Amino acid sequence: MSHTSASDFIRSQILHSPRIAVVTGSGLGALGDALTDVQSVPFASIPDFPRATVEGHRGELCFGVLRAKPVYIMRGRVHFYEGYSLQQVTFYVRVLRALGVETLVLTNAAGGLNADFAAGDIMLIADHINLVGMAGHNPLHGPNDAALGPRFPSMNPAYDPHLRAVAKQVAQALQINLREGVYAAVAGPSFETAAELRALRLLGGDAVGMSTASECIVAVHSGMKVLGLSLITNLATGEPASERFTADELHHEVLAASEAAVPKMVKLISGVVEQI
Repeated sequence: MSHTSASDFIRSQILHSPRIAVVTGSGLGALGDALTDVQSVPFASIPDFPRATVEGHRGELCFGVLRAKPVYIMRGRVHFYEGYSLQQVTFYVRVLRALGVETLVLTNAAGGLNADFAAGDIMLIADHINLVGMAGHNPLHGPNDAALGPRFPSMNPAYDPHLRAVAKQVAQALQINLREGVYAAVAGPSFETAAELRALRLLGGDAVGMSTASECIVAVHSGMKVLGLSLITNLATGEPASERFTADELHHEVLAASEAAVPKMVKLISGVVEQI
């Protein structure tokens, strides 16, 4: 996989040279509709780019202007549970860095572990617990290319303090009740058992999802500043369920909650981009 080939191809397709990129999770691809001067390229057209297969992930890279700032918007991402390696999952981060991106905004749909959260809340990611990486699946596993970043990058802090402060200021100005907490990253694709959810809460997790942490690691490794935002789509507190839902029913619940809260997320991200 050559991020150089991919970045060269993308550079040949675009009019702008954005320094900001936003990655949209399940159901959040509508952020791309807020762009002007829009161009888009399907993942399938970009050399070595893995293809998104999950419903709610459109699988295209958009370029355009948001609040007078040129930006990239990744409409969709691929996941470890789809069978991709973590190097493939995070490949786009390397490509964006090669294109000159300095700030990466990662969004996701997540279950709310914190009992004070409600579906439709937005959580500012203060930190993450990467269960996937702690179990041995780290995207930096293997030989290190010093041209891309250091062998042992510090992940403290993982999410840029200045960007977090900006997000809080923007949320306050927009009267958005912005939560803040720790994102617990799991591999999926099965949703967690009640016991696992309770364990994640004991570890200090406020939200749980199946993405973002590995992408954050690679972004920090490459010298990018990262902002993380989770859209809380359902409560996942570990209470016994009265009935078992199918995975498809749960995923559709995620998409429905995302759709209802998208305008709030778009306003927040647009305001942050304007301030960067």
